[in-house]
Amino acid sequence: MSYPFSKHLFIVVVVMVFISFTRSRAEDWRTYCEKSNFKKTPRYKETVAYARRLAQASPWVSYATFGKSPQGRDLPLLIVNRNGHFNPGRVRADKQIVFYIQAGIHSGEIDGKDAGLMLIRDLVIDHKYPRLLDRVTILFNPIFNVDGHERFGPYNRINQNGPEEMGWRVTAQNLNLNRDYLKADAPEMKQFLRLYNTWLPEFFADCHVTDGADYQYAISYMIDTQGLIHPNLVRWTQDKYLPPLKEAMKKSGFPLIEYVSLRKRHDVKSGIVTWTASPRFSNGFTPLYNRPGLLIETHMLKDYKTRVEATYQILKHTLAILNRNADELRREIEKADALTASAEFRKEPFALTYKQVPDSVMINFAGYAYQAVHSDLTGGIWYRYDEQKPQIFHIPYFNKMAPDIRVQLPEAYIIPAEWQTVIDRIKLHGISFRRLALPVTLTVDTYKFDRVRWQKAPYEGRQMVSFRANPIRFTRKFPAGSIVIGMNQARAKVIANILEPEAEDSFVHWGFFNAIFEQKEYVESYVIENLARKMLKKDVKLRKEFQYKMKTDSAFAANPARIRNWFYQRSLYRDQSKNVYPVGRILERNSLSTVIYKN
Repeated sequence: MSYPFSKHLFIVVVVMVFISFTRSRAEDWRTYCEKSNFKKTPRYKETVAYARRLAQASPWVSYATFGKSPQGRDLPLLIVNRNGHFNPGRVRADKQIVFYIQAGIHSGEIDGKDAGLMLIRDLVIDHKYPRLLDRVTILFNPIFNVDGHERFGPYNRINQNGPEEMGWRVTAQNLNLNRDYLKADAPEMKQFLRLYNTWLPEFFADCHVTDGADYQYAISYMIDTQGLIHPNLVRWTQDKYLPPLKEAMKKSGFPLIEYVSLRKRHDVKSGIVTWTASPRFSNGFTPLYNRPGLLIETHMLKDYKTRVEATYQILKHTLAILNRNADELRREIEKADALTASAEFRKEPFALTYKQVPDSVMINFAGYAYQAVHSDLTGGIWYRYDEQKPQIFHIPYFNKMAPDIRVQLPEAYIIPAEWQTVIDRIKLHGISFRRLALPVTLTVDTYKFDRVRWQKAPYEGRQMVSFRANPIRFTRKFPAGSIVIGMNQARAKVIANILEPEAEDSFVHWGFFNAIFEQKEYVESYVIENLARKMLKKDVKLRKEFQYKMKTDSAFAANPARIRNWFYQRSLYRDQSKNVYPVGRILERNSLSTVIYKN
């Protein structure tokens, strides 16, 4: 006797539920966190042991690692697929999409780890929601910052209400991984990028805990709807993802609000502002790949049980929405990738940065009554919230951004072979390029910098630099081994954000090219004194420029060394490459007609 597919599936599910119920009665599958009544979170060793146990118990789960931390710990990964397929080729052959869930990038903010383990347990052991894996494969990284996680203690998150002990915000190298997505300095991030570009997940969720103010919401979110991602994916997010998510979260007892960033710190009445995340952050990074990236932020003053349950619900509901919309999301990503790789994409100037639009809308905000008190201890303003007095505030919400700095993208970039550190990062991002087999002399567009200033203090282990970029054209010989990066690829937005100097997280800003700003040759006074006089006598324009400089810049006029160097920099002996960006912009493909590439 044969059964229709629906009946057959129903019987299979019933049998699986019965088996799982019998097994769960015999075994205790509560997580470490649940056993402690949400007072504690497990250490690295206990977390990995539970993850391995899930993989051993279910054919739907594989435990893997994707690298090692600087202190030698494996970076753990659970792959969940109901067909038992655990590589990207098989998963995509099954027409499934991939949902990457990341926890513990700031490992004091560890709600996502415990919520994710509970959700996967409920999916594969208890089979509570078996249909949610029909069209979606889960990649779950329970702890990204594994070394910071093991800097464990009760005093690691001063603003946070539980668990009793937790990890530390940054890595063992004191790097914040959620500032590292584009520059990829941390070993952990380099290994993540290899994993990310192997799988290219269609949807990404990054679990955090937020600071900032006290209010009623247990959870907030941020996801690009401002234009970093392709417009068709903005529409998908606004039409297919956010409305059902908000409705489901409200029904689950966790109404959502967009990330709470107050115009005036701690002052709810001042209103909320949004911003466009730069690609140093996860939710600014994945849109450059045309993939939605969800930032999850639970509220630090809510107890740990509430925060873990809120994270559990947003992950579960996201999984349900992705499962219902898998085919459409995949198609929209494919369209966005194809357009990004096309010549059409490069016809209009590309937005490198965004600015706040002054317009706002009024919203209701569920907060608590509060007072701004003058502190007799510090002399500052002390905001005191009263959780016994819930209050609805009617406040402005500045929720729109607009493109600011734009640039016309070239057909290709060329990076000289000697900038190998930059080339290595290009590889990590899965960017395609070709290497020169022979040297070639090319005339290319690039930039020359002035008004160069460095930050006084280091930031994320780097001395960041600001500047003015002036377009120039120059001719130089590019050695064999230099790379040519064509912009006719889906990573075009990643390339532009790395190589266009005025992009917020460009490699110039991050200091990868700091050496080009250094003067390496100097002139002796007994040489330049004679040469300067000859230059002034020969060049009337130079003489007028010098006289004006002496008259208007008293610090310059009083500094003989600066005056000598001023003349040196205008002589034929100056370094022609100083302050010149070595990366070439190739505006026309026929400029590469003489180039011979390596096979």
